[in-house]
Amino acid sequence: MQIQVRINEEGALRNQRYAFTDRFTLVSELLQNARRAGATHIEVDYDAGTQILVVQDNGGGLDDFQKLLSFHESGWDDATSAEERPFGVGFSKCLYAATRCIVASRHQRVDIDTGAALTKAAIDVESIAEEVTGTRIELHGVDLLDLGNRIETLCLGFPVEVLFNGKPLTRRFAAAHLTTMASPIGTVHLTGMQDGKFSYNALVFLQGFCVMKPNYGSFDEVNVVHLDSRQFMARLPDRDKLIDEDVQSKRISAALTACWRQILESAKARLSPEQFVAIYYAAMRAWGHWDLLNDLDVLPVELFDEIVDYPIQDDDRSYVRQVAVAPTRQAVESGAVTLVSLEWLGDDNAARWMLARAKGYLIFDWIGLSSEHWAWRHVRFLDQETVQVEAVSEQIRVQLEGRWIWPTVILCDSVILRSAKDVAEITDAGVCHEDVLYIPAGETSGESVRQASSFIDENDQFLASDLDADRDALADLIRRLRSVDPVQTLDSLLQELRLGRYPLLHGKAFQITIGVGTVPGYSVALVTSEGTCHAES
Repeated sequence: MQIQVRINEEGALRNQRYAFTDRFTLVSELLQNARRAGATHIEVDYDAGTQILVVQDNGGGLDDFQKLLSFHESGWDDATSAEERPFGVGFSKCLYAATRCIVASRHQRVDIDTGAALTKAAIDVESIAEEVTGTRIELHGVDLLDLGNRIETLCLGFPVEVLFNGKPLTRRFAAAHLTTMASPIGTVHLTGMQDGKFSYNALVFLQGFCVMKPNYGSFDEVNVVHLDSRQFMARLPDRDKLIDEDVQSKRISAALTACWRQILESAKARLSPEQFVAIYYAAMRAWGHWDLLNDLDVLPVELFDEIVDYPIQDDDRSYVRQVAVAPTRQAVESGAVTLVSLEWLGDDNAARWMLARAKGYLIFDWIGLSSEHWAWRHVRFLDQETVQVEAVSEQIRVQLEGRWIWPTVILCDSVILRSAKDVAEITDAGVCHEDVLYIPAGETSGESVRQASSFIDENDQFLASDLDADRDALADLIRRLRSVDPVQTLDSLLQELRLGRYPLLHGKAFQITIGVGTVPGYSVALVTSEGTCHAES
């Protein structure tokens, strides 16, 4: 017994109706056929009331009407077949989408009842006196209600002039309307070629129709690729996606990267180093061409931040600001400017940030340069250095009983930060180090709790009220411990006790004595007409 592949023609004709996923594919297939026939002008007219679609082109016309009804036989000449690899199913969409198809070309015409045609009934080709230039296709009973809104998008990259209901379509991404360059995969337009304002987004067209587009973002600034149809194929039958899209997208990305290399090398040759870096650094970095900076003395301003405010645990990093002017090579190499690498401020590197702030170091984004760039030799990786913290003239240490944090608080005259290479003295701001808040004489705000914590919980919620409470608690603690008026200090403490909750104490007089030392004892005496009653601790 032997078996072989067989095709149920009736089943194939019946099921082909469901092959196309988009009813507007009908229009794109007719436009594609007109382009392949050499058309330079195509007119599309659609009347939603009568549901009649007419497509007229000025191409080479149709010499064999049997090609219309021969499925999976492209009917194109050898050159077109080799160039574009047509599938031979395009016109079949007309049979499923319309009730009647009238096709005229030169002095011939065919009027097709689509229902009869799909039962393989014979259709007469008749001669006509009128000479039809190119091909005119008239379809009846076609439901394309939204065609007016869709056809502009459909033809964004189509190479042939198209009129819809008498109005020319803009086709703004057609290759003829763009500044393009040749590449191994086809024709490429790069946004940002002149001003460096690059985009990662790309619209990719094959034979004039979009096969890849960005998942998000507008089309205002986008790269455009018109693929070489000899190398790429689109999915049958809608032609809306590339075959092996995951593999082909990598080829396209690599080609865009190579095109940017050409643009950047050309710009580097014609511009001054200052202009080249200012205009094109972002594009160099985005497309992986950092090495073009290696032989230049000029550095991109985007790589440098100065510390302009008190460093805190904050994702916005509002305490740093990009410098207005990048340091010169001479300033970096002479040591006049110190470049440091620092991770964002967290639980363990606040002292390093405070050292960098005190010394005026510039925070340097070394990742933005090639590892062979000369600036790498002058970068200090401060996260890898040990910084010691010392309280000068420590006065007292207590624990802050906050709502969210409970650090040890040390009050002192100043704070010394010491690394193997530098020493800095801090007098105006708190320093958090190893769960200790060092508070020098000039700090009263309580802001240093923001070095101790980000005040973000396990659900990534920012605890604003806890931050406010802990900041106020620290500020109040500092004020009390530094107070020189004992009455004001005691009054401040008593205000927090909410004594109204204790009726037993109302109207009573007390004598309080506080001991000395870091953990002083105290005694409390109730003063009555008979004398005093003592309690001690």
